[in-house]
Amino acid sequence: MSSDTGILNRLRTGIWEDNPGLVQLLGLCPLLAVTTTFVNGVGLGIATLLVLTCSNVLVSATRRLIRAEIRIPMYVLIISSLVTCIEMIFLAWFPSLGRSLGIFIPLIVTNCAIVARAEVFASRNSVSASFIDGIAMGAGFAVLLGTIGAFRELIGKGSIMSRLDMLFGGEPMSGLVLVDGGFLLAILPPGAFISLGLFVAAKNALDRRKQQTNRPISSNTLR
Repeated sequence: MSSDTGILNRLRTGIWEDNPGLVQLLGLCPLLAVTTTFVNGVGLGIATLLVLTCSNVLVSATRRLIRAEIRIPMYVLIISSLVTCIEMIFLAWFPSLGRSLGIFIPLIVTNCAIVARAEVFASRNSVSASFIDGIAMGAGFAVLLGTIGAFRELIGKGSIMSRLDMLFGGEPMSGLVLVDGGFLLAILPPGAFISLGLFVAAKNALDRRKQQTNRPISSNTLR
């Protein structure tokens, strides 16, 4: 198997087959709280991706130096240091987005998906493999955050991709307004649980349909 194929397989695993939020159901606190808009979801998704990738690399590079008895506290120390750096970058270069995300950037430290990848994968694999795993799993989480954010914003506010200026700068942008107003429940906490449930159900339905399509036809079926 070529390296390109292996990377594509890891990306497919992280984005679809073993998505941290959609399949493993990890990191649900920021996923449910922040995804009221597309920009918020993408912003936190990018921050999580950066922290997950860098922590995987650092844990893998130092795995032979960390004693087994203190590995979890050391992982948390590495992750918290990276989160502090990311928070400072957001507040310096993306102040509006940093203020919008608020406490949920520091709370990346408590995201169990990041600690889980450090323990399950990075501590047992090479730096290059851990880097690819961090990109794949972080991308899967970021894609899910952005998609649920876009869905909730569309249903709840009747707009899509509003305030893109928080990501790219410039004048405030209202995005694409499709209707005047929306279904308020979608951007409230119950709407977050309902949206995630719909996405999980949709993925399970697509997976079952794919399995049925790929299932070989038995001789009994042909009779």
